[in-house]
Amino acid sequence: MPDVDRARAWLLTVDGAPQSYVDLDAPTHLEFEYARRIGHVLDTVAEPGRPLDVLHLGGGALTLPRYVAATRPGSRQEVVENDRALLELVTGHLPLPERSGVTVHTADARAWLGQAPDGSADVLIADVFGGSRVPAHLTSLAYAHEVRRVLRADGVYLANLPDGAPFAFLRSQLATFAEVFEELAVIAEPAMLRGRRFGNAVLVAAHRPVDTAALARLTAADAFPARVAHGEALRDFTGDAAVVRDENAVPSPQPPDGAFTIG
Repeated sequence: MPDVDRARAWLLTVDGAPQSYVDLDAPTHLEFEYARRIGHVLDTVAEPGRPLDVLHLGGGALTLPRYVAATRPGSRQEVVENDRALLELVTGHLPLPERSGVTVHTADARAWLGQAPDGSADVLIADVFGGSRVPAHLTSLAYAHEVRRVLRADGVYLANLPDGAPFAFLRSQLATFAEVFEELAVIAEPAMLRGRRFGNAVLVAAHRPVDTAALARLTAADAFPARVAHGEALRDFTGDAAVVRDENAVPSPQPPDGAFTIG
């Protein structure tokens, strides 16, 4: 769907739910709240402009790969998208710029990750949805170990995780990734973290300290202000949530009616 307010901007919807937004004339414009928050992390994981090797699980309209290509020229990016028809639609109607450094693949995210080389990514971004839910096989401890294997020692994992009170899914993901990574943070709208609405939280996981102070400044000043939870506050939020294993993994919860639909 074209955006009537921006000449070459497009909204991608899947089954009536907004999935991605792209402005071909302004690839650094991130419309969705969760994408802006991931963008803030991408801006702070390394010095400005430094090229990165990024693996994207989930492609959508390739919004974040375009952002990295524009802000960090020379980056090498792999995008794994299971929906071949969606990928062909996007690349046909919203082509990537020449020499973008982005390579797209049609494959299951977990299967691709299992074959990816050790220590091959600076950043791994998981934005995978089956319908409106994160697939169960991308939530387990075994998956988290694969993420760690593919990331470099100073690499950073980012995941788009939808949930609402009582946050059983989000808390289980925090417990699971805490088994594998020393540093965790969550970026989300304050009202969501207080249990007042269903929404998207961005999980940040790494072996090195994350610049939470810089992230807090950026997200607080954003057009869609967010809070960065980390340290003791995040451990309190996680509570006694159990680690997820492949045999008991479940998808993220079904969003309530109207949570992510558009008029």
